[in-house]
Amino acid sequence: MKRNNFIERSLSGTFSFLRESIFSDEYASKKGFLQARDPRIKGLIVLMLLLAVMFSRDIRFLAGIYALCLLLACVSSIGLGFFLKRTWIFIPLFSLFVAIPAIFDIFSPGEPLLTIKIFSLTSSITKQGLASAGFFFSRVLASVSLCVLLVLTTRHYVLLKVLRVFRVPQVFVMTLGMCYRYVYLFIEILQNTYMAIKSRVGHIVSVKKGQGVVAWNIASLWQRSYAMHNQVYEAMLSRGYDGEPKVMDEFRATYLDWFWLGVAILVLGLSLWQKRFLS
Repeated sequence: MKRNNFIERSLSGTFSFLRESIFSDEYASKKGFLQARDPRIKGLIVLMLLLAVMFSRDIRFLAGIYALCLLLACVSSIGLGFFLKRTWIFIPLFSLFVAIPAIFDIFSPGEPLLTIKIFSLTSSITKQGLASAGFFFSRVLASVSLCVLLVLTTRHYVLLKVLRVFRVPQVFVMTLGMCYRYVYLFIEILQNTYMAIKSRVGHIVSVKKGQGVVAWNIASLWQRSYAMHNQVYEAMLSRGYDGEPKVMDEFRATYLDWFWLGVAILVLGLSLWQKRFLS
């Protein structure tokens, strides 16, 4: 019973996290600093800052970009706890585990800071390796934070429209739009399937019977998801969808938008200057 409750809680937590991560338009509808910016200019600003992060060679510069992200989250009515959960889980945490081997002298020879001995094996954590791993993690964290800010403060259909303004291929934008609408339905199917299995089978079954139930539901889920994919696309066509995302509001850039775009360009110029003269 405890094991099944653990599985159920894990599935419910995963589904809730995915739903909150993908469908967070309520933050885009709030009154905040980034929500008030023109979506086109906001996209350019995030692009400039992403390029600055990519070209930077100073971890202090990356720390400053991340501090700016935290400040923007606060002035954009985004809870700091909510933002930290969205920016520290998955990609940054995974990159941290990827970067951990680089701190040892086997991969990054240099000045030893700490020596670790396991049985007959001896390895040292080097200053150069620690700096390299920290720089890699900081770059990933800053990049993910910028992207999360853009997604949280911009409605998904507006973001798709911005991609078309920047001449992103229509097929790519249309695929993103369909996936956004389909993922929510797919999550609901998974939850209903799990509830149906539990209501018909119960909590305790034999291993062989459980494998048969899971295999049958995997096949059924594939067929239902494929059929629903076509139904979603047909429903979109019946409502006038022609592959181009449409929004009711017109994009209007203000002087404040252009000012912050100029600030982002200056930050990018500073990053390029660091790469040219300080590397």
